[in-house]
Amino acid sequence: MNKVMIIVAMMMVSATLGFAQDKPAETETVQKRNELDRKIYQLALRYNDLAVARMKLFELIERNPTNITYQETLTSLYFEAGQNTSAAVSALDILERNDKSLVALEVAANSLEQLGALDKALPNFERHYLLTNNLFSLYKTAYMQYSLNRQDEALNSINMLVKAPKSSEEKVGFPKADNTNQEVSLKAAALNLKGMVYMYQKNKPEAIAALNQALELQADFELAKENLKEANKL
Repeated sequence: MNKVMIIVAMMMVSATLGFAQDKPAETETVQKRNELDRKIYQLALRYNDLAVARMKLFELIERNPTNITYQETLTSLYFEAGQNTSAAVSALDILERNDKSLVALEVAANSLEQLGALDKALPNFERHYLLTNNLFSLYKTAYMQYSLNRQDEALNSINMLVKAPKSSEEKVGFPKADNTNQEVSLKAAALNLKGMVYMYQKNKPEAIAALNQALELQADFELAKENLKEANKL
């Protein structure tokens, strides 16, 4: 799973949290308590004391129920700690209040995928792409559709990705047999996935063509090489 987007989003949210201005309607006492809790939260993060950081976020959430930033930050903390169930529930709670929260959409999609709830992860990847045009989310959408045996939808998403000019520039990581990680372009990854769709459909010529296209873009793409071997056996 690619966590780069989540990490960046969490850093942005944390920065916002550190410099947030409370609403003028808040009392001076509440403002002072918020400021103190934010300082303790930032210090807890510095010392990697996530338990204290989460506690302060809960206090900020309870004291500022209309400020969604605090819960978004808590949601990101859960996700980064590998607490996928907590992250998913928290993200879904946010989306009930604001279905355009990009942090919540991304965390919900990735945490639900990690939990194996692909049918619930998919609409969050789809919506994140629609709101941001993020090509990694489009790739994940295609992969979820393939995994859920929605092959025609997967092909449509793949073709959109292949046609996107930036798909040749943006990268995604794949594990290799030697336990290292290989970065390939999203376009090559999409063509490899296209080959997998056609392999599933027992369409040997189209599968081989798509996988060869992936290897034309990146000749050392290990997964595409392995898939091509399998495609030739069909």
